[in-house]
Amino acid sequence: MDVGTRLFRSALLGLAGNRVARKFSERYGMKLGASRFVAGETMEAAIEQAKRINQQGVTVTLDYLGESVSSLEEAKGCELAYLDLLQAIRASGIDGNISLKPTQFGLAINEDSCLASIRKVTKEAACLGLFVRLDMEDSPWTDATLRIVRTLKAEGYKNIGTVIQACLYRSRQDVRALSAEGINLRLVKGAYKEPPSIAIPSKRKVDANMRHLIRTRLDSGVYTAIATHDEEIIRWVKSYTRTHNIPRTAFEFQMLYGIRTPLQAALAREGYTVRSYVPFGRSWYPYFVRRLAERPANVLFIARSLFKRG
Repeated sequence: MDVGTRLFRSALLGLAGNRVARKFSERYGMKLGASRFVAGETMEAAIEQAKRINQQGVTVTLDYLGESVSSLEEAKGCELAYLDLLQAIRASGIDGNISLKPTQFGLAINEDSCLASIRKVTKEAACLGLFVRLDMEDSPWTDATLRIVRTLKAEGYKNIGTVIQACLYRSRQDVRALSAEGINLRLVKGAYKEPPSIAIPSKRKVDANMRHLIRTRLDSGVYTAIATHDEEIIRWVKSYTRTHNIPRTAFEFQMLYGIRTPLQAALAREGYTVRSYVPFGRSWYPYFVRRLAERPANVLFIARSLFKRG
């Protein structure tokens, strides 16, 4: 990643917590381009988009957007929203599961309360035959997120998994340990602004680490979600699994809603399991900013939308 790109990404990620930018975006953003990356502000809108995606042979994971709630009352509201979402998935018959952010369930306020709330959602999901993914947020919450996943796994919940980010130096050790424990993982490059003391600064080295983590997981035999839009890595995974006789039932590709949609459908037609990450809800702004920070082309898309409306 060159200096200009790093500065661009850092500046955009800095906007994630800017109240003025958030207020403007929440008023106009869905009309000006955020709808490309967010499936809607309501559960009903997201379910309809999930049905459309399923028709292309692609499964989904639904994410009710929100993070870093400021009260346990807010956290309880998120818990109830997810319980409703689980019922909606079952009632609609869509092929999908859910993912959630621990800080959305009050992790920054009280870890025990957060665990209890996530346990309720995981238990309900298990009763419905659905999977729960705990999204990995920025590094202050890594250890606590892993503790919650390990606790629930130890309690007998097999429908729980989490995410590991290839940009962090610690991830090789985490992947080895979590693989030995049989924990389902989604591997990503990482989309948060992290200090250089803990994060790999070079895009080339992050890509190399991503391949290393994927190889470790595929060799372990524990089910793995490979979340990337990088066609070079996708081609590498295809080649590696073919030459090492790794069945397609051992992994899946994951991509974000609104990004590389034709590629998602093409992989599904080839017989790979493909899952689209479908976010929705009114608290979409931080997620949206991270999508813009990932690629300059995403900012150009929004700029063109503004120009067309001008």
